[in-house]
Amino acid sequence: MLVSRGSRAAVITACAGLLLATSACGSDKTDGGATTTQVRLYGTDGNMLNSYATELKDRADLVNGMKGTTPLTPLPENFKERLLAVNPKLTDYLYSAETYDAVVISSLAAQLAGSTDPAAIAKQIVGVTTGGEQCEDPATCLNLARQGRDIEYRGVSLTRAGFTEAGEPATASYATLHFDDQKIDDGKTEFVGAGDESGASTKAPPRAKKQRGGKSDKSDGSPLVLGGLLPQTGDLALANPPMAAGAALAMQDVNAAGGALGEPVVWIDGDDGTDPAVAKATVASHIAKGVQVLIGAGASGISRAVLPDVVAAGRVLFSPSNTDAGLTTVDDKGLYFRTAPPDSLQGRALADVILRDGPHKIVIVARKDSYGEGLQENVRAELERAGMGADKVKLLTYVPPAGTKPPPLDFSAGAREIKDYGADAVLIIGFGESARVVTALADAGVQIRH
Repeated sequence: MLVSRGSRAAVITACAGLLLATSACGSDKTDGGATTTQVRLYGTDGNMLNSYATELKDRADLVNGMKGTTPLTPLPENFKERLLAVNPKLTDYLYSAETYDAVVISSLAAQLAGSTDPAAIAKQIVGVTTGGEQCEDPATCLNLARQGRDIEYRGVSLTRAGFTEAGEPATASYATLHFDDQKIDDGKTEFVGAGDESGASTKAPPRAKKQRGGKSDKSDGSPLVLGGLLPQTGDLALANPPMAAGAALAMQDVNAAGGALGEPVVWIDGDDGTDPAVAKATVASHIAKGVQVLIGAGASGISRAVLPDVVAAGRVLFSPSNTDAGLTTVDDKGLYFRTAPPDSLQGRALADVILRDGPHKIVIVARKDSYGEGLQENVRAELERAGMGADKVKLLTYVPPAGTKPPPLDFSAGAREIKDYGADAVLIIGFGESARVVTALADAGVQIRH
């Protein structure tokens, strides 16, 4: 069972010290006397997905025993059933709730603003989630907003507290996941809360505009247009199906409740490609088509790449899955928001999961971008805070292959380095491409513990 943050930190520190004083378990002797390196694998939100096993193809059994964390709220069964009605082939629900809430919050903000002007919408987004009358579904919230009443939206992912003034969740829920038989074993999933409700903004938003007749008194009659900027292709494509389903379900619910400003909300699909060039082209297309709010990007590094373009055009960028902690203070002119929590919170949860197994030497392998390196540093700091010496934690990065048809990642040199280091724990921070790290370790003679 997971314990509270304060007591958990004390337990981790005490246990880490005890475990580090015992004999190493990162290598075992074979019958012939040779030494075989054994490691436990750990992952993060970018690879702790059922679809990750398919990235290993006929070697999918290598992920058995892999553990990790992901931002995840216990989802109501009804919500999952409704997502499956949108896409019966779903195997994961990662960031589906966050995407749903991003679409709903954007629609509510436009209704409260009485306008489809992006700047006006942006000024209402934080306020949609803080103060006011609490409501939990689009129909109820939209009805209150049309009456010009201040609301406090509590959705599927946003359950405990609203946004901070930086436009991100003040609190979060994380799930500890386990791979077994080439898929996530739901029976072993645990949830833990993180963050502080007192961090939610107390600043009052601009006064809500009451809707008169069919339209808001300040509406020019043009519909709210949302543009998808989700990873339909590229390294993060394995996470796209649940996000796409979440967006589609939110659109159904919002428009079934009458839409925003007396008009159905419009959705224009778009791919971020997990690639800056692809994402920039999609952003340019959306701007030309009059999109006011872009839902995405999938990866933090992609959002960083396109944010200047979005800000220059005066549009809103609202991501359901960016976790780079550095985005909290990015220069966004008040136009960037996210429903995913920052990795400063996930780092603690990951360190907890790893330290439970009593490792002696840990290697953290991360893709070389703001997401990978940011989370890598957060986990390193948490491990050292819990008693792991700096000489017991090794950091490695890799440059993810670029382009629409990139060559497979070659991690053979990194795998040999991990073997020579004698690690007994390897945390992999990456997307679909990171499956090559797993196979490279096996090819280097590193035995993956199940």
